[in-house]
Amino acid sequence: MSVVSLGCPKALVDTEKMLALLAQAGCLVAAPADDADVVLINTCAFIAPAREESLAAIRRAVALKRRGKVRRVVVAGCLPQRLGPALLADRPGVDALVGVFDRPAIVAAVTARESPFVRVSRRPRGCEDDRGRFRLTPRHTAYLRLAEGCSAGCSFCTVPAIRGPLRSKPIHRVLEEAAELAADGAVELNLIAQDTTAYGADLPARPGLAELLRRLDEIEPVRWIRLMYAHPAGMSEEIVAAMADCRRVVKYLDLPLQHVSDGMLRAMRRGYDRRRVEALLAMLRRRMPGIALRTTFIVGFPGEGAAEFRELLAFVAGQAFDAVGVFTYWPEEGTAAGRMAGQVPARTRRRRRDRLMRAQQEIAFAANARRVGSQLEVLVDGLDGEGRCVGRHAGQGPDVDSLCILTAAAPAGEIVKAKVVGWDGYDLIVERIADCGLPIAN
Repeated sequence: MSVVSLGCPKALVDTEKMLALLAQAGCLVAAPADDADVVLINTCAFIAPAREESLAAIRRAVALKRRGKVRRVVVAGCLPQRLGPALLADRPGVDALVGVFDRPAIVAAVTARESPFVRVSRRPRGCEDDRGRFRLTPRHTAYLRLAEGCSAGCSFCTVPAIRGPLRSKPIHRVLEEAAELAADGAVELNLIAQDTTAYGADLPARPGLAELLRRLDEIEPVRWIRLMYAHPAGMSEEIVAAMADCRRVVKYLDLPLQHVSDGMLRAMRRGYDRRRVEALLAMLRRRMPGIALRTTFIVGFPGEGAAEFRELLAFVAGQAFDAVGVFTYWPEEGTAAGRMAGQVPARTRRRRRDRLMRAQQEIAFAANARRVGSQLEVLVDGLDGEGRCVGRHAGQGPDVDSLCILTAAAPAGEIVKAKVVGWDGYDLIVERIADCGLPIAN
């Protein structure tokens, strides 16, 4: 069996669990695409470019099937959930569809003789148990999902329609999974959900993220705990205090702001305004000096004019974030934003994205130049495709941020002390000094 996993880390966790179920059923899950009986594609359908990437992967698999290289094509995840059986008519040659609420049906989808096989439920269950995964990340790092779905109601977002409302894992199950991952060699746990700050709001005892962080901080083998996908409206003083107090929680935060203009934030239904954002950023930097802040913005949202974009540009220049991702707005069917007046032309959206990214590039390069001569603690990830030994300091998240390039090889999974001796674009060049104990903030 060959596997293609697309989309976000939440989808990757689904892929890892499906692979575990298939391996337990006796399937060999590591074959190349042109030498496999079955191709499994776990898809993303969040926005149009993600859907096109998923459809392109399906086209490649179906082409292999037509050439006699593959016997069965199974499509799972968000695209079947969003399009349903219509996907079969749109993509002849697909043998099975499995939606996001039907993960346990993957074995039947792969082994069934019937075609098409369709399991796309419309009613979500609780957050699935992710223990016992066949992990695709390096052994020393893992994603730990806290919850599934989202109830925030942003006007541009398709996630609630695809993955349903918020469903948090019971806190004891999160802790059990964290202990399992640590026992399997993970020294870095990256906490994920559609909205990590909403964790526990739907559970009977309402345990919050702050309580969970403090409990996770007690797991001795873990060295780094990283908080991803934090909604600004949900970042309470209690969560910030827990981040500051917990020695294993790295001083890094992925905080998608999406915009800063009050008019845009209201139209996006984000639940906060610019004053709240600036107060939150100030509190984070006051409580955790040197904290690495990653954020994302959407440009070209309906109603965004030149003034709103200039406000966003000035805000980014003034805040000097450590990392910024910029997305052009896509009018998604079924969303409130897709029906709004004032849709911005695609060319303008692309131009604004490029301009904002150039502005952030100058900030990032200047920050790298200032780091030369400083010391960092680096988690070694191993060799990359070019044969370089790479890793990340605590202010660099996996898969989304820049890297540290080590001048000499070191074993993957070690945390080493290193000196910054140069930089190459967004990446730092570092020279190992010595092994480390528990990591400092950044």
